[in-house]
Amino acid sequence: MQWLRNSALARWLSVVLVVGVMLAVSVHAEDEPPAEGEEAAPAPPKAIYLPLKPSFVVNYGGAGRLKYIKAEVSVRLDSSEAANAVRHHMPYIRNNLVMLFASQTDESLTSQAGKEALRQDALTEVRKVILDEDGLEGVTDLFFNTLIVQK
Repeated sequence: MQWLRNSALARWLSVVLVVGVMLAVSVHAEDEPPAEGEEAAPAPPKAIYLPLKPSFVVNYGGAGRLKYIKAEVSVRLDSSEAANAVRHHMPYIRNNLVMLFASQTDESLTSQAGKEALRQDALTEVRKVILDEDGLEGVTDLFFNTLIVQK
């Protein structure tokens, strides 16, 4: 029975020790205010993620057996102006992406390198539309949330 009490006491002391260490580390890790005469560095702009809805479902590969791509795409933007531009030019962007997806081949969609090249090409298309139409460079990245290839 004495061992059980000591074991429970040991566990309790371990918990107290861990919490104390965590508090000490968090207090020490807090940013110090800027020194006199120094200005605080501006915070980086927050990223905006905008899904291009609805999902893209596109036939590809030409004649023969029916093959399709289903892709859920999101773009990362660095400003609300860029987000508004993407929303405004959504039909143009969707058209260019549908044409890009439809031009793919089995070879370009079977490897990871091919899928990455498709992602980069799609990013280039979106950037091109926004730059040509509004003169903005706020599209920072493009992501496939889902990419399904049915051969």
